[in-house]
Parts: sequence; structure tokens; C-alpha cells
Amino acid sequence: MKYMLLIQSDESGYAKMSEEAMGKLMGAYGQFAEEIQSAGACIAGHRLQPTQTATTVRVRDGKTLTTDGPFAETKEQFGGYYLIEAKDLDEAIAWAAKVPTAEYGSVEVRPVWEM
Repeated sequence: MKYMLLIQSDESGYAKMSEEAMGKLMGAYGQFAEEIQSAGACIAGHRLQPTQTATTVRVRDGKTLTTDGPFAETKEQFGGYYLIEAKDLDEAIAWAAKVPTAEYGSVEVRPVWEM
């Protein structure tokens, strides 16, 4: 079964990180990526640009409306994802727990609705 691991954190914290801390975090992500790819569980995964680059689109009464930035008002922002293959929710949760951001942010695990 396919699951999305939706990575969320307060992106303002990255600007405050020392080069050493950022290097450690990127190293942890490199190790995680190697592990999940070696296991054959990773289908895709990408880091997103910061929220100030986002555009939210809505269609109301046939008119397309755009707003700069993300729509959700929250302290955490959606920063990236992994699309994985796991035998069940427990396995997907185990992978989510290994995502480095889970230590200070959150990782939402959601099954993909196969069409």
C-alpha cells in the first residue's frame, strides 16, 4: 500500500540554525534517504521551497483567485514529503518515525487513495 509521509515544521527555525546544526540535519536526511531507498520503500520524495514562494489557488463562481503564500494558518509549514510503499500502517509509521524532522516537527502519515 502507498502512504504519503507529509513533513511539517516551523520553517523559521532553519534561519536560526548554525551551519553545524544545518549540516547535521542534512546529514541525517542523507542517511534516511539512503536507508529508505535501499529498502525499496521510497517511491518519491522532495523538499519544498519556503512558504513565501507558495501560491494558493481557488475557483469561486468560475473565477480563478490566487493568494500569495499557503492557505493554512498554522505554526508549522508543509516542507516536503516521501511517497512510500509499506505493507501496512505500522510499517509506514516506523518509516515516519525515522524522518529527521519528526524530532522537532511532525510527520503526517496518510494512505494514498488508489484510483
